[in-house]
Amino acid sequence: MKFVSWNVNGIRAALKKGAMDFFDGSGADFICLQETKATAEIVKGFEWIGYESVLANEAVKKGYSGTAILSKETPESIFYGLGMEAHDSEGRVITAEYSDFYLVTVYTPNSQNELKRLDYRQEWDRDFLAFVKKLEETKPVIFCGDLNVAHTEDDLANPKTNRKNAGFTDEERAGFDSILEAGFVDTFREFTQGKGHYSWWSYRAGARTRNVGWRIDYFLISQSLRPRLKGARILPEILGSDHCPVEMTLA
Repeated sequence: MKFVSWNVNGIRAALKKGAMDFFDGSGADFICLQETKATAEIVKGFEWIGYESVLANEAVKKGYSGTAILSKETPESIFYGLGMEAHDSEGRVITAEYSDFYLVTVYTPNSQNELKRLDYRQEWDRDFLAFVKKLEETKPVIFCGDLNVAHTEDDLANPKTNRKNAGFTDEERAGFDSILEAGFVDTFREFTQGKGHYSWWSYRAGARTRNVGWRIDYFLISQSLRPRLKGARILPEILGSDHCPVEMTLA
């Protein structure tokens, strides 16, 4: 089974840049999207050939945030958000239940300039982890998306100059530590180590051309799924957003 996750930074803009060619040719059984910046109705209205189920969550604020899951099979159940009023107005989470796992797409809040949303971000990290651990009591969990954190110094090109910037604070990195300590597996690092592997680049100063980027898009899986993990990679050659897709394959 092939899984793809992509922060499209606006689904309509990404499709205008040729993203549908990627979707059609990806061979993915499941596609998870973040930052769709569109209503659920708009997302479901596109011609998603071959996908039996199209799920979409939207923010109350128009043109902001939003997530989606495209699946070649119909899920057994669907849940939108975390079930917490403090977190569920921005359309950041969708959970789809299948026979032997839960699939969760997530667009984690950014701590923003001057870290003005860092306190909220830490609350989110704790509550999201509790949410997926609760799911795991029933069956294994796969969660993916833009987690808005570079975990280690190998996960961004310029760690020293970003030490106290959003996405690389001690607090956010500790939040990711907690995910791993809870037993989830960072699938990409099971296959690839070292620097230079990024999934997001600023639009400024030719950052993508120079590969001055951050790895902030992930697939994480329950430890019980580790024996089925066959591959995980980043697809920097795919354009259409300031992020590129990330991919995972399970037996």
